[in-house]
Amino acid sequence: MSTLADILTDILGDDPPVAVSAYDGTVLGPPDAKARLVLRSPDALRRIVAAPGELGFARAYVAGDLDLEGDVFAVLDLRDRLPEVRLTPAQLARVARLVGSAGLRPPPAPPEEARLRGRRHSPERDAAAIAHHYDVSNRFYALVLGPSLTYSCAVFDDRTTALEAAQAAKHELVSRKLALAPGMRVLDVGCGWGSMVLHAAQEHGVSAVGVTISQRQAEVARQRVADAGLDDRVEIRLQDYRDVTDGPFDAVSSIGMFEHVGEARLAGYFDRLHHLLRPGGRLLNHGISRPPGRRARFARAGFIDRYVFPDGELHEIGRVVSTIQEQGFEVRHVESLREHYALTLRRWVANLEGGWDQAVEEVGAARARVWRLYMAASARNFETGRTQIHQLLATSTDDDGWSGMPLRPSFT
Repeated sequence: MSTLADILTDILGDDPPVAVSAYDGTVLGPPDAKARLVLRSPDALRRIVAAPGELGFARAYVAGDLDLEGDVFAVLDLRDRLPEVRLTPAQLARVARLVGSAGLRPPPAPPEEARLRGRRHSPERDAAAIAHHYDVSNRFYALVLGPSLTYSCAVFDDRTTALEAAQAAKHELVSRKLALAPGMRVLDVGCGWGSMVLHAAQEHGVSAVGVTISQRQAEVARQRVADAGLDDRVEIRLQDYRDVTDGPFDAVSSIGMFEHVGEARLAGYFDRLHHLLRPGGRLLNHGISRPPGRRARFARAGFIDRYVFPDGELHEIGRVVSTIQEQGFEVRHVESLREHYALTLRRWVANLEGGWDQAVEEVGAARARVWRLYMAASARNFETGRTQIHQLLATSTDDDGWSGMPLRPSFT
């Protein structure tokens, strides 16, 4: 009968780049490795057998049956050895024999796993999906994101730029692309904790409406607006974008939101924004995208869909350009920020790990583990090009075709 050491060696090879230890005393890999993979109980194996692929590994980590000690990025680089994060049928059979037929019943999935009901991307189900991810704890998000409370890709001058400065630079880049100026009326769709509308009002003198369907985000955003003395110029609404009817707006920003819209509703989303924007107005859509050939949806049985962004869907940038233009916009500028999001996510991981005890006290160990795993894995995805992110600027042309764009626009 195979031992656990035999199985781990078969999976990882006899020279794994990280250290490995297990509940039965098994030790593999270099003792001075930057990271260690720890199997704390047979339940880790049961979860992997019951849900082959990334979901079983993720459940084991979230539940604490499997641990990632040290440099989490070094552990995630095991993906190069296990590109599919999936055991072969022969390996699964050996694990099953090791834990015994009586022990194959998997433990219950961690309660942090989302189980949504209802029609996909209906307003009710979208609200539940958003609540699952965003209505966790405002203090937890402040710890991870920093004072800016900005949950989207920052823009760095170089690798030494502080996160707060990089987030301010992102807001200013969006403002320049939208040509914000005093007296304009601006809509921010998916406004989060209000950072973009605050920047637009404070730095550019606009009147702004921010909409979110997260109750906890709206509470904090309204308080930040009040604290800044901007109640007369900034309104935060707990409102679905489908229910916004009081256009026209001079400019619309959508930053880190359209990943939640769904491919089937993408045309309707941009059609709604087109109707809310005045002729000649500008739309800035900032969103995560996927390379050609990859799935639009996160895998239904995958870690991201079950634990992080239920019902989330990524779109290939060419498809996004076509869909926007089919709804009456003219696309004028597209910019990739892929490397910037990798840097942003690494800063968030550092914030989380630096305040780990406080994070666990705020949301519990399991949810803190979810965020550590997803942010670190996402950073590696952006670094390797598995995931992309683009800012797309489009205009709603007026009747004579004039877009209001300068002949040689420069946003840098």
